[in-house]
Amino acid sequence: MILLSTDTEVTITDIVQQEAEAAKNANPGVIKSYLEKMLPQVLSLGAQIIIALIVYFVGIKIISFARKKIKKWLTKLNFDVGVIQFLDSIIRIVAYFVLLCIILGLFGIQTTSIVAVVTSASLAAGLALQGSLSNFAGGVLILVLKPFVVGDYIIEDTHGNEGTVMHISTVYTKLRTIDNKIIVIPNGTLANTSLTNLTQMDKRRIDLTVGVSYDTDLKKAKEVMREVALAEEARLPEENVDVFVSELGSSEVTMGCRIWVKTADYWPARWRLTENLKNALDENSIEIPFQQIDVNLKK
Repeated sequence: MILLSTDTEVTITDIVQQEAEAAKNANPGVIKSYLEKMLPQVLSLGAQIIIALIVYFVGIKIISFARKKIKKWLTKLNFDVGVIQFLDSIIRIVAYFVLLCIILGLFGIQTTSIVAVVTSASLAAGLALQGSLSNFAGGVLILVLKPFVVGDYIIEDTHGNEGTVMHISTVYTKLRTIDNKIIVIPNGTLANTSLTNLTQMDKRRIDLTVGVSYDTDLKKAKEVMREVALAEEARLPEENVDVFVSELGSSEVTMGCRIWVKTADYWPARWRLTENLKNALDENSIEIPFQQIDVNLKK
């Protein structure tokens, strides 16, 4: 820093001349000695950086290879896909943390210091991220209790989210909707709410209702509906077919029909059965009433 007093005027030219004279008067031996002392430190640091880069890339390859082997091993042991995904997330986090400790150790940073810092940071983060910890705990509960697994179609009752379970991670679960959207739900929400699993069981029952007029021969209507139900190609033959009068409504008699199908065949069978019932009732002149509004105009 150069201080300029009011009594002295220092020009830029004067400053340049002073610095040039100082450079001429500098002792070359001192500069050489300083550079000779610094050279080993620079070379050592460069070697450490190169070794750290090699360790980093080799470590990534080893972690990737180990994760693949562990996944294959768990798959052979018939572990659930969700459990494998969850464990893989934990293994990835732990492995990269160990790799980071090794790399920092190459630069002389003590591992105990790293662990102490991480522990302190974890406690602080735990207080600030209680929701994330509850999501992690929820993920553990989901994997242990297995209310659903990857591939199941579920309906989350609180918010009405539904879809096929695609991935269960440490803190969230991904669902794919029937129109190919992805819904991400925190595991804590799924672990603390009621949900409906539509595909966990091997078979499902199709419940259909159809209204017929009060003038209809109910015996004939039941026979027609039973024939259609028995002819359904996806029906499980070992299960009973139920056709019955469900309700006497204000303008119609509600008929019910129940058959059992495999879960995978549920929706195609339901759509097909609905269409076939309508066509069969029409062919047999059985009226399906619909709501009508009578408007009377008074003059």
